[in-house]
Amino acid sequence: MTGDTLVVFTPLAATFPTSNYATPDLRNNHPVLDFDGATDEEAYFEGVLPAHYNGGSLVIDLYVALTSATTGSFRFQTDVERMNDGGPDLDADSFSGSFQSAGGSASATSGIPTKISITHTTAQIDSLAANEPFRLKVRRDADGTSGTDDIATDAELVRIVVREA
Repeated sequence: MTGDTLVVFTPLAATFPTSNYATPDLRNNHPVLDFDGATDEEAYFEGVLPAHYNGGSLVIDLYVALTSATTGSFRFQTDVERMNDGGPDLDADSFSGSFQSAGGSASATSGIPTKISITHTTAQIDSLAANEPFRLKVRRDADGTSGTDDIATDAELVRIVVREA
């Protein structure tokens, strides 16, 4: 149903590529993933869409705090890999290849998360269906390819909420 929360990921659920990966960290005993301010870094999250998913677009809400910045803009990108029965060969990535992106502004108080929302159409998630496994790739676009990212410090990913648009 529209707006329903489908999956929630914490930083502890992350897996990582062999290079340019976000770094696990703690902020006042809250697990976070530190995404560098100068290098595009990534993390992966694996889940299963629940049975109540109706087949609509997905919205990926990222809750991001910044290590010390209190001004400026940051940018994140997401991509989805469908892992259906008979689907991708696990020896190679099969993400849609179409990053979607959104930006946010630093909170005036360091440590207060900002929510950014990134929408993926059903075509952009390869028609992922209810009860199917998937992988979510999250990348900080530190070089600003998809929009302005002018914050040099780490962006700390606090939580991911996947919901139906």
